[in-house]
Amino acid sequence: MAEADAALLAAIEKGRALFARPWTFRMSVPSLEFLPPIGPLEIAFAGRSNVGKSSLINAVLGQRGIARTSNTPGRTQELNFFAPDDTLSIVDMPGYGYAEAPKALVARWNRLIEDYLRGRVSLRRVYVLIDSRHGLKANDLETLDRLDKTAVSYQIVLTKADKLKPGEIDRRVAETLKAVARRPAAHPVVLATSSETGEGIDLLRAEIAQIAP
Repeated sequence: MAEADAALLAAIEKGRALFARPWTFRMSVPSLEFLPPIGPLEIAFAGRSNVGKSSLINAVLGQRGIARTSNTPGRTQELNFFAPDDTLSIVDMPGYGYAEAPKALVARWNRLIEDYLRGRVSLRRVYVLIDSRHGLKANDLETLDRLDKTAVSYQIVLTKADKLKPGEIDRRVAETLKAVARRPAAHPVVLATSSETGEGIDLLRAEIAQIAP
């Protein structure tokens, strides 16, 4: 037990150090031909529109406003790259499941996401954000199917955990773990986070730090 606790503390410290560095916005990519050259490892964040993706990225990077937040679903329409140097990039992907957007725009977003997931060899993991109040929905499962098909490693991150009582969030974590247990590309750890209170941010940083160079 002591060894496990020491390993966790070491991972948390590695995550703290990784995100203590200044991260900057690097570029927005509207289509595949504008992607930067293959080089640094990439970690991507995906999720339904209004799941709190930009807020969570801001919390992880420790910089308020670096990823633009909005109450309007569908604000993120491109792949947005953030990095501290030339060793690692975090990618904010367009939100999916936004029914109010024009069909042509939704099709373009989906094509960009599909092409990125299928062809980006530097992409090491996708963090799929799920609103803890609602759990996995049909369009979330479609995204997990896509990730399994493209063999991209992904991990489920529950957002807005502060909106649930402790017992409720524990049940949501357990049911989510059960739902992804047999999925081939799913990482076997589900994290509960809150960008408002900071809950779980240290553990998410630690997970990312284990992947980083």
